[in-house]
Amino acid sequence: MNLLVVGATGTLGRQVVRRALDEGHQVRCFVRSLQKGAFLKEWGAELIQGDICEAETIPPALVGINAVIDAATSRATGSLSIKQVDWDGKVSLIQAAVAAKVERFVFFSILDSHKFPDVPLMDIKRCTELFLAESGLNYTILQPCGFMQGLIMQYAIPVLEKQAVWITGETAPIAYMDTQDIAKFAVRALDVPETVNQTFPLVGTRTWGADEIISLCERLSNKEAKISRVPLKVLRVMRGIGRFFQWSWNISDRLAFAEVLATGKPLNAPMEKVYQVFGLDPKDTTTLEPYMAEYFTRIMKKLKEIDYEKEKAKKKKKTPFKSSQR
Repeated sequence: MNLLVVGATGTLGRQVVRRALDEGHQVRCFVRSLQKGAFLKEWGAELIQGDICEAETIPPALVGINAVIDAATSRATGSLSIKQVDWDGKVSLIQAAVAAKVERFVFFSILDSHKFPDVPLMDIKRCTELFLAESGLNYTILQPCGFMQGLIMQYAIPVLEKQAVWITGETAPIAYMDTQDIAKFAVRALDVPETVNQTFPLVGTRTWGADEIISLCERLSNKEAKISRVPLKVLRVMRGIGRFFQWSWNISDRLAFAEVLATGKPLNAPMEKVYQVFGLDPKDTTTLEPYMAEYFTRIMKKLKEIDYEKEKAKKKKKTPFKSSQR
């Protein structure tokens, strides 16, 4: 199948590309920077430059394409707003896909987005779901709730570097999933007729609270975490201040996600029927503990190698000076 992956250089998008190539699809990647996407070309994908926020660049990318997997989203530190990328850009992409008579369209939303109309990203994801469903395209909507990869920056690295781990005072446990497993479902959807015009949750094998993840990191690293708890009311004040400055709108909108965590209700969903429809085995799904254990094993080994090289360099510097005899 000739497949276009949008958001191909992102944490999830690159895994979609890798999986699709491994399964024999012809993959074209829609990227803003050819240089940033060079590694995708090395894998065997075709690159085409463009931006969903520049509608005129989309149609050329869809020429000869049978299916689209859309993994693009705005960045908190990006210059474009959530509305520009996750709504305006997605509308342009979906309309261009309709015009190009694309046969399948896979879209990544967020679990329970319909429950949080006051959280900008959640509300826009829900609106995009509705727009896609009404577009006439044969669609599949996938709803993950958290990536395991994000836990490295949020928890693992601060613990290793003895920096503060920032968490909210109130937090809901989340069923994180490895992006490699999410990509597996996305690519599999292209070959399963039962996924057409359907919406599926994509969640991990169990939920994890922030304190549980911190304890896991402490055990695996043999280091004690420095925990800083931020009350929800403080985040609300920060969000309000952020709305005064255009450059911080994205950060402000992302802070609104704390409202989701503040409910205390687990972000989780039943997956038995999902595995059945996709024909995948839940035993093959990565679980959080071995995922984090693998990371810490690799990083601790690397740190030991660095310490060894430093010690070796010090010994060389301490070589006694041999004075010449007269």
